Amino acid sequence: MRLRKSLLKTQHYPVDFEGFLMTQLSNLDSELAQELGDFPEDDLDIVFTPKECRTLQPSMPEDGVELDLHVRDCVQTYTREWLIVNRKNQGNSDTCSLKNKGSRKDLHKTLQKQTFESETLDSSDANLQPRQPLSLTETSRTTLATSDFDLRSLQPDPRLENLLRHVSTEEFERQNEEARRTNRHAELLALYPAVDEEDAVEIRPVPGRPKEHLGSRILVKLQTLKFEIEIEPLFACMALYDVKERKKISENFHCDLNPDSLRGFLRSYTPSIDSSSQARSAVFSVTYPSSDIYLVIKIEKVLQQGEIGDCAEPYAVLKESEAGKMKEKIEKLKAQAESFCQRLGKYRMPFAWIPISLTNVFNLSTLEREIPETEGKGSTSDKRAMLQQGRRFSERSLSLEDSSPVSNFKTVSLTLSTFFKQEGDRLSDEDLFKFLADFKRSSSLQRRIKTLPGTLKLEISPAPENLGYCLTPELLPVKPFLENRNRPHKEILEFPIREVYVPHTIYRNLLYVYPQRLNFANRPASARNLTIKVQFMCGEDPSCAMPVIFGKSSGPEFVQETYTAITYHNKSPDFYEEVKIKLPAKLTERHHLLFTFYHISCQPKQGASVETLLGYSWLPILLNDRLQTGHYCLPVALDKLPFHYSIHSPEKVPSQTPPIKWVEGHKGVFNVAVQAVSSVHAQDNHLEKFFTLCHSLESQVSFPIRLMDQKITEATLEHELKLSIICLNSSRLEPLVLFLHLVLDKLFQLALQPMIIAGQTANFSQFAFESVVAIVNSLHNSKDLSKDQHGRNCLLASYIYYVFRLPDPQREVVKPGNVGARSRYYTFGRTSAMSVGSKLLHSRVISCSNPDIAVTQSATDEEVKNIMSSKPMDHSSSRMSFCVEGTNDVPSVCASPRPPNKKHFHEELALQMVVSTGIVRESVFKYAWFFFELLIKSMAQYVHSIEKQDNPRRSRFSDRFKDDITTIVSVVTSEIAALLVKPQKESEQAEKINISLAFFLYDLLSLMDRGFVFNLIKHYCNQLSNKLNSLSTLISMRLEFLRILCSHEHYLNLNLFFMTSTYAPVSPSPSLSSQNSSSCSSFQDQKITVFDLSAEYRQQHFLTGLLFTELAAALDADSEGISKVQRKAVNAILSLLSSHDLDPRCSKKEVKIKIAALYLPLVGIILDSLPQLYDFTNPRSGKGRTGNTEEEEECAGAINQNVALAIAGNQLNLKSFGITLVSLPYRQSATLSPDTTRNLLICFLWIMKNADQNLIQKWIADLPSMQLNRILDLLFICVSCFEYKGKQSSDKVSTQALQKSQDVKARLEEALLRGEGARGEMMKRCRIPAGNDRSVGLSENLRWRKEQTQWRQANERQDKTKAELDQEALISGNLATEANLIILDMQENIIQASFAAECRDNLLGGVLKVLVNSLGCDQSTTYLTHCFATLRALIAKFGDFLFEEEVEQCADLCQRVLHHCSSSINITRTQACATLYLLMRYSFSSTNNFARVKMQMTMSLASLVGKSPEFNEEFLRRSLRTILAYAEEDADMQATPFPIQVEELLCNLNSILSDTVKMREFQEDPEMLMDLMYRIAKGYQTSPDLRLTWLQNMAEKHTKRKCYTEAAMCLVHAAALVAEYLSMLEDRSYLPVGSVNFQNISSNVLEESAVSDDVLSPDEDGICSGRYFSESGLVGLLEQAAELFSTGGLYETVNEVYKIVIPILEAHRDFRKLTLTHSKLQKAFDSIINKGQKRMFGTYFRVGFYGSRFGDLDEQEFVYKEPAITKLPEISHRLEGFYGQCFGEDAVEVIKDSAPVDKRKLDPNKAYIQITFVEPYFDEYEMKDRVTYFEKNFNLCRFMYSTPFTMDGRPRGELSEQYKRNTILTTMHAFPYIKTRISVIKKEEFILTPIEVAIEDMRKKTQELTAATSQEPPDAKMLQMVLQGSVGATVNQGPLEVAQVFLAEIPADPKLYRHHNKLRLCFKEFIMRCGEAVEKNKRLITADQREYQLELRKNYGKLKENLRPMIERKIPQLYRPVMKVHSTRESFRSHSFRKYDAQTSSQSTKE
Repeated sequence: MRLRKSLLKTQHYPVDFEGFLMTQLSNLDSELAQELGDFPEDDLDIVFTPKECRTLQPSMPEDGVELDLHVRDCVQTYTREWLIVNRKNQGNSDTCSLKNKGSRKDLHKTLQKQTFESETLDSSDANLQPRQPLSLTETSRTTLATSDFDLRSLQPDPRLENLLRHVSTEEFERQNEEARRTNRHAELLALYPAVDEEDAVEIRPVPGRPKEHLGSRILVKLQTLKFEIEIEPLFACMALYDVKERKKISENFHCDLNPDSLRGFLRSYTPSIDSSSQARSAVFSVTYPSSDIYLVIKIEKVLQQGEIGDCAEPYAVLKESEAGKMKEKIEKLKAQAESFCQRLGKYRMPFAWIPISLTNVFNLSTLEREIPETEGKGSTSDKRAMLQQGRRFSERSLSLEDSSPVSNFKTVSLTLSTFFKQEGDRLSDEDLFKFLADFKRSSSLQRRIKTLPGTLKLEISPAPENLGYCLTPELLPVKPFLENRNRPHKEILEFPIREVYVPHTIYRNLLYVYPQRLNFANRPASARNLTIKVQFMCGEDPSCAMPVIFGKSSGPEFVQETYTAITYHNKSPDFYEEVKIKLPAKLTERHHLLFTFYHISCQPKQGASVETLLGYSWLPILLNDRLQTGHYCLPVALDKLPFHYSIHSPEKVPSQTPPIKWVEGHKGVFNVAVQAVSSVHAQDNHLEKFFTLCHSLESQVSFPIRLMDQKITEATLEHELKLSIICLNSSRLEPLVLFLHLVLDKLFQLALQPMIIAGQTANFSQFAFESVVAIVNSLHNSKDLSKDQHGRNCLLASYIYYVFRLPDPQREVVKPGNVGARSRYYTFGRTSAMSVGSKLLHSRVISCSNPDIAVTQSATDEEVKNIMSSKPMDHSSSRMSFCVEGTNDVPSVCASPRPPNKKHFHEELALQMVVSTGIVRESVFKYAWFFFELLIKSMAQYVHSIEKQDNPRRSRFSDRFKDDITTIVSVVTSEIAALLVKPQKESEQAEKINISLAFFLYDLLSLMDRGFVFNLIKHYCNQLSNKLNSLSTLISMRLEFLRILCSHEHYLNLNLFFMTSTYAPVSPSPSLSSQNSSSCSSFQDQKITVFDLSAEYRQQHFLTGLLFTELAAALDADSEGISKVQRKAVNAILSLLSSHDLDPRCSKKEVKIKIAALYLPLVGIILDSLPQLYDFTNPRSGKGRTGNTEEEEECAGAINQNVALAIAGNQLNLKSFGITLVSLPYRQSATLSPDTTRNLLICFLWIMKNADQNLIQKWIADLPSMQLNRILDLLFICVSCFEYKGKQSSDKVSTQALQKSQDVKARLEEALLRGEGARGEMMKRCRIPAGNDRSVGLSENLRWRKEQTQWRQANERQDKTKAELDQEALISGNLATEANLIILDMQENIIQASFAAECRDNLLGGVLKVLVNSLGCDQSTTYLTHCFATLRALIAKFGDFLFEEEVEQCADLCQRVLHHCSSSINITRTQACATLYLLMRYSFSSTNNFARVKMQMTMSLASLVGKSPEFNEEFLRRSLRTILAYAEEDADMQATPFPIQVEELLCNLNSILSDTVKMREFQEDPEMLMDLMYRIAKGYQTSPDLRLTWLQNMAEKHTKRKCYTEAAMCLVHAAALVAEYLSMLEDRSYLPVGSVNFQNISSNVLEESAVSDDVLSPDEDGICSGRYFSESGLVGLLEQAAELFSTGGLYETVNEVYKIVIPILEAHRDFRKLTLTHSKLQKAFDSIINKGQKRMFGTYFRVGFYGSRFGDLDEQEFVYKEPAITKLPEISHRLEGFYGQCFGEDAVEVIKDSAPVDKRKLDPNKAYIQITFVEPYFDEYEMKDRVTYFEKNFNLCRFMYSTPFTMDGRPRGELSEQYKRNTILTTMHAFPYIKTRISVIKKEEFILTPIEVAIEDMRKKTQELTAATSQEPPDAKMLQMVLQGSVGATVNQGPLEVAQVFLAEIPADPKLYRHHNKLRLCFKEFIMRCGEAVEKNKRLITADQREYQLELRKNYGKLKENLRPMIERKIPQLYRPVMKVHSTRESFRSHSFRKYDAQTSSQSTKE
């Protein structure tokens, strides 16, 4: 059923959905129809939601003014409701419900806690304390002796009461099934972890609502402002400044903290005080935080006479607290101040200022100056980040929700005590920035500027979300508004340093005026104390000053005028004033700013007024109808201004009579800046032109219109409008974004409504459309704007979602006085494809379309009637309102179906998309999502407005529109295909377009004829497969596409899932009989289609069919990058199934059965992909897995039963091993990743759980056995896949552990898990037909990839709380239980079916294999109870077959059941005992197979005991007692020998348990433990099966301790054992003769040679029946050994091992394995070459035990092998620690030296340990054979250590008295052995005299020198070190001293002649080597070491001189001929010195 690419073309036309519904739904019985949920006519609903508003009342223009059209449009855009299209059933099945995990949140509360053995063990471990170590003497007996523990003394567990009752197997099975079916969890996938969001393309993020932009908000509260003396009122004003950008970034906040007494000075000037002016706390907003932002507080005081310095003097010198004269002075000053206040209270003067850096507030560690872009680069991490990145509305808008870095700082309270005095000539902002820059660099500012002491206290904190009693910059109250507070907070408007791209959503219209400088330097003397009065005028009369200027602190909210602060006696002052004005909504040309200049006299002069008028200037607010902003330098007029002055700007006033007198002859002398913050004035030429022209069309205007500086007549209007539409996109991005909503609304209006201009119809639709495209394009291309994860520009997405509504229906523009005006709007026809894209600016293009029909007046009237009559006027009931009222008082009417000659928006839009060309077309399809969503929203509004009854789906939309949609889909698909073959960036674009197309069709399914949409989908699929070559890209694209479509809330109905029981559309009844075209009624034919992806299925269940086709193709493909695609495919299906499980509509069982039936073809696909599934059956030690630490898990993988299970995988022995897929020729494909496999398997289990069980049974009954075997294989993998992983507490999960284990195990893992070992080979051989090659271990399948499976789960758990971990464990426990119960149900189905079909022989083994596997996993008691029940039924039903045929399975079964007999949980134990007893009973009664079962049980127990650390013998004993009780109570068996045999067996088992207890003692002492296991194994010399088991146990223990070599040796011994028995059975030339052949691997192996034949015959029943006693078993053991040797670094041995393996493989012609073997050999040899000397083998220590406390260890000596580079203190610490625990720390002592121990001197109550470092020792003749480094470290049985001593007992003395004792130890076996310590059997000692010690030392020195000299590449440092030690002047006891002691004189004792001569020759060689070394060093040194070299050379010369006489002095006696010398010299040469030596010594003795 494999699907090739051809199949990917969908040949089948989907069913005609609407037609089918009409005919079929009437036939379905109503009850069923109701269950299925309806087929809603409409899924979409139009909802109006009021716009959220921050303020109590929305911001609106002032009342009572008639607004012009533009302002009205703006206000309407900002205040009208959102129009949102909702899905009615969104909540039900949409995958979002799955994603938000809402349904999972309380899941754990409903679940039952499952009990797992692994979790009960944790608590019981605590009581296993190490006890006193036993003496080994007791255990040295054979272990099969009688038990030393009486079983009968125990109390048995309760028995299963009905176990021995006679019940028919059918009844037994029925009871089992009933029990299994109760209390099950209904929703399997609710327990399964949610699918990775990475693939969840179907989540369409809801765009953020458009809202007012707020930066990071900081609340600043001013608490105290005081100086040393309080004599007058002071006024503060603060604002934020950015030093780097040199910009003021906020408006001013005015506030004063004057006490009432001082405020009273100004009473006459403050008529009223509004509460809003009393604020003392301000909320500042900062969009771009940086460390350069300063809060600057400026302080002013009332104007008084004198320079600022003079006025500030008292503040610097006086103090309030001082008494006497000072006090009088202060009082005087106070009185003076009061008089100034009364006289000059209106005017202010600068006084002081203080800067505050906000660096600490903006926590800059988290903040960069630039906010990074979120443009998705398409990588998954980006995508994920974007998913989490709460759909930011605009990248440049750090609103509070974005938790911008500012909102997390702590509240700061500041107290400042130094103010800077203002400098009169440096008041401008420029000066301020210079000051701040200096201040930032250092606080040196204080030295240059005068300071004043004072106190300023303020508090800076993050502004809370809801402040309560807060006012906006327009003084509107913000919600929530608590009136009862006395002082409000004020929000301060921000002036961001860069653009902020957030569309306007509120009405704001503010103007800021900044007078900057006035130059009256050339004026007469009186103009000195200058101030400017600023007013906003609406006319020229003084009374026209408008109260629109915002007041300052403690005064009215709005004032009519304001004055700038005065600098005393300055003719050209700078100003820093900010005048904030609320602009009127309607501005006319009469509005202007008026500036009046005054001189203020500070001294009261008699009769003179305070103010002297100096002149005027003004600035018109509008210029050519545009707001005037910017910098101006205005002239100042001296006289009263002439009439109508305000219409002109002061620079261009026409000449007047009398002429105006100007300062400096009309030169500009007054600098002023004006800045607007307005959501009405676009301040952009292009936009303003566009708006103006649009409004000229909408209202009656008189031509010509004035626009900027041009006049537009009615004739040129059309051309100008088109130009302005085209130029819209040329406007700056910021204003375009700010007015985006309005611009788009206007363009859509133009697109739909042709206009009559000057009697001609003008059609703007194409221009408008192209302009929209250009805007969409530029918004997407801007780097500053954010996108969501589908690449949609957030601004546009939120526009469509909330703002867009159909343009107003064509309505009359009714104006008073022009009531019957003709309509301006006409319909227009299909535009030709003439595009403007290329020639945008040749815009003399006339209308491209002609009106189709001339519309008469009556037609228009007709339409109005239709509209009025079609819907009731009640606005509340019909929420639909497309047209927003033209005037405020007419309620809107609902649109109704229009006469056919009206164009609809969706039709026009589709048409424009189709006819676009060139660049426009490219952009349309690049950003297709926008146009798709526009289409959908407009279609939804259209559908909502028509009469649904009269318009069934088929006829809602015109055929022309459908054609357009078809064309669009087709074009988009080609676009996708075209982009996919381009570079990556383009293909990412294609992915996005693909997703948007899918969403489009998804939405169309809710609006259009569904059959039509299905056909679009079909065309899409076919079109893509025609164009794309890369299979993985093709499938990936179509998968994402389908995944989105399948997430439809009516997905099930769209797939007609209720039709699944039969494929004939004519027969909707859910019967199982098929009535399809062939009309075969037998189920036989039916079954074939149900589980197949048939053509009919794909036609009827269209979407599911497509999805399955993709999945099958993905699994079938083998191209590059396919694994990602496979993951996608599987996840898509899994997320679908999850959504059904979480959908309340699908909770009924009947509906679930129907749904499951829809997915049955998936079963076929999964079975086909079986060889690709990741194999989870990783080796497990026995069962031993408590939810344990990584270390244990990591070791569990080494060698053990599960690998063993499969080791026999060889063609010789196919019958005996597990996996049964022998004959299926599978395709080879890449292995799936663990996650993908797991997800696929859970889908399989889901179907099996929910499908109709009868159907499944019938299906199974009809399947050929080959297919059934596949199902069993699948179940086998399922068991391991869904094993409970245990609760992982976060502390256990450490990444380091993972890292560590990774390195050590990498290769071993690879071998055992990926098929380089025997088991993997076998798996492959079963699945791969011979000759089919396949790359081994594809990269996807790295089990240790951290992100996969358990590691991933583990590492993600680190930051979870305990409650979360518990909850997770609870859910995963339930998942494991449920999954395993589904597997069990399936096995029962298979057993039933196969029993019926009588084909059980080959199936039963498979079923048993799965059951055994499940028993080996960590299972809950719930599952175990059911599993054991099934097992008992199996034994009862097929016992005889089991014991005869499935020998191996039986052995495994014994081991698993025995393991559960040792469980600490009573229920499990009870069940296991009953099962075990039944097994024994049936094996006895059926065919008398009891001998074999006994053997198997003994072996199982032995292996269990050896392996499981958490194994509990106490519970197992109790179980043995329970089995004994069953045997005694079993009445039927009493007459047979069975009870006696059972008792015998149980006693035997009990004695094995006793060994276990002893092993427990030594758990902490690995050497002792190994010795014990070794003895146990030795005890089984006569029972090869058990010996093998124990050898394997030892191997496993070694592997856990990372002693890989020893583990390998255990396996070599095991292999030798097997070889012995195989050679006894048959004589095959290619097999090893026995253990002799293994000698090269290890000399120790001979101990495996079998005992003589008469003791044991291998074919005796039950003996050597294990799976290892076969050729494949032998190969398996050796291969594992080779792997371990390789891991241990003994590569040479790997070669020896394979020398035995290769002949066997050759004999079997197993070339695949030979290839593998040779590649491993190559690897081994490569490693030898590369690593050679770098390998570390072992370090050896002699350990002696002394003291009676050690029992039989007393006075024993061992050689211990420790890991390489173990230091003496390490082993010393370990042993001392361990024995310290046993005997108490004080009782253990380590003997520090290596001298012989005198036992009499030791304390009898203490235990002594002597540890000495030993080195391997070889005789000289041995060294000839041991050439390589490896040979010197392998097969070692002699070791040496030296002990220095002197005759008087000291260890060290002078050279002449220094002796040395060399001790040579011989061990019982050679290292490496199957143990890491071997006892010493022989000890020899040699004593070296002082001169011999000297000879040894000199030889050693010479060797070091030689080595250092000849080293390649040379190592200068090493050489110099050795040289220094040899020729250095100061070497203590150095060579010279040695020579002087021993060579100075010829010894008196002739015995010493030989030694003397030897030493002399040593020195001779030594001095020669020194010379060579000095020469070599000369070549190596660098220039700076020349002196050092000279020194060395000098020392060398000295040494040589000193040694020369001693070296040259020979002992004459030695050179005297022994006998007469013949003439030939050869004769002398032939006599050895040895003989001479002997003679001389004999002579001397005679003498």
